Amino acid sequence: MQNDAPLCPLCDRPIPEDVPQSQHHLVPKLKGGRGGPTVLLHHICHKEIHATLTEAELARSFDTIDRLRAHPRLATFIAWVRKRPPDFSSTVPGARPGNRRKRR
Repeated sequence: MQNDAPLCPLCDRPIPEDVPQSQHHLVPKLKGGRGGPTVLLHHICHKEIHATLTEAELARSFDTIDRLRAHPRLATFIAWVRKRPPDFSSTVPGARPGNRRKRR
């Protein structure tokens, strides 16, 4: 039943049991967040966070839901995805230029 579904704290839409979902570490594990607080998100919301911000940026400046919501690209995404049904899924475009992860 959708009324019992948890709400995604990023987009405020219900997360039905049968849709892709994932736990987001508010501080990335590699930046000291192992064992720290996590939030359950729609998978599409989680992917957008990581397509937008590096792990260093997440750890340094975007370690709360309110801070994530305030990021301009994420705010635009949230406004867009809120108009979609809770089971909506799509590919996420990927990192913005200048936010590409360096390969070792």
